[in-house]
Amino acid sequence: MLDELINVNLFAFLLVFIRLGTAFMVVPGFGEAYVAPRVRLSLALAVSFIVTQLIGDQLPAEPSSPVGLLMLLGGEILIGLVMGGVLRTLLSALHVAGTIIAQQSGLAAAQFFDPSVMAQGAITSTFLTLMGLTMIFVTDLHYLFIQGTLESYRIFPVGQMPDFGSVNELVTGYIQTSFRLGFQIAAPFLVFGLTFYIGIGLINRLMPQVQIFFIAMPLQIGLSFAILSLMIGAGMMWFINHYQQALVTFLGE
Repeated sequence: MLDELINVNLFAFLLVFIRLGTAFMVVPGFGEAYVAPRVRLSLALAVSFIVTQLIGDQLPAEPSSPVGLLMLLGGEILIGLVMGGVLRTLLSALHVAGTIIAQQSGLAAAQFFDPSVMAQGAITSTFLTLMGLTMIFVTDLHYLFIQGTLESYRIFPVGQMPDFGSVNELVTGYIQTSFRLGFQIAAPFLVFGLTFYIGIGLINRLMPQVQIFFIAMPLQIGLSFAILSLMIGAGMMWFINHYQQALVTFLGE
């Protein structure tokens, strides 16, 4: 009797851990490459243990066939990837915005290691991404994600494969939202860049003897920093609102 109870509890814990562990590996904040794997694993195990105690009676029995077990685990992995991947996609909006800002401000050549993507990127992309991650924790949205993991079992019951058409539509929609959000955050710099280059072109035509390059570069960078200081607060709040909306609508909080 005790052996059967232990087996049932272990299988229930495994089901929960497969979904939540996958989500914690890719979700912003917890799934960053510079976060120690043992920290992510420990957190996923702790949350999975708590969730198992709350929904253990809602989980299906262990399938009798290996194929059924494989299908069950595969569905949980897919749901975990979608949960974390959607939020990771929204975070990439800041990388898009930072790249546009760097191109319009003359800082595109200033490359910096971006720990969120583990590759070289524009310095403004790294700055915005790290600020976005900081805002997620400052506004306690990581708690909302942890709480939403429990609600995900109401939206995606264990043992029922999600509709691939709906999942594809959901992921595609958030990819579009990510690019649109990135362009919207960087919109002031698109206007500034167009206006600045038109003005520089006119000055060069009217006064060709002026060494416009030596004047334009420091002026462009200085004005870009001034614009960035004015719009960074609104841009971050815009991102946080979209991130919170994704948590509320997708995770069912």
